[in-house]
Amino acid sequence: MSTTLNTKELTLVYDSTTSEGRKALAYAYSIAPKVNKQDVSEVSLSSTFVRQVVKQLNVRPKDLLNRAHPYYQQHIRGRDLDMEGWLHVLTHNPGLLKAPIALMGDRAVICEPASLINTLYEAQRKAS
Repeated sequence: MSTTLNTKELTLVYDSTTSEGRKALAYAYSIAPKVNKQDVSEVSLSSTFVRQVVKQLNVRPKDLLNRAHPYYQQHIRGRDLDMEGWLHVLTHNPGLLKAPIALMGDRAVICEPASLINTLYEAQRKAS
């Protein structure tokens, strides 16, 4: 995936195999004229892109993981990883994302619930 994002375009990182992912995509299409879809069930995320997302959200990579996911419980729970380790986990297991993530310009939001995409889109419209 390209790490250069169009500042006027809404980028949505989501999993189309989950109801949360499908809701976020539908919501994104309802408010944005153009949506750059990054379906983690179909595309890989580069470590550079994941690093950018983490920076824009101002969170630790670990904070983006669904800790209830069976893979997390079996393989990751209890591990103490550094930033690179967590980025590696996210890059190689994007299905562990706890919720869709929307990005626009230099802003990002974790879409819990999907309607939070609206705050991102409104902030971008006010800025332009």
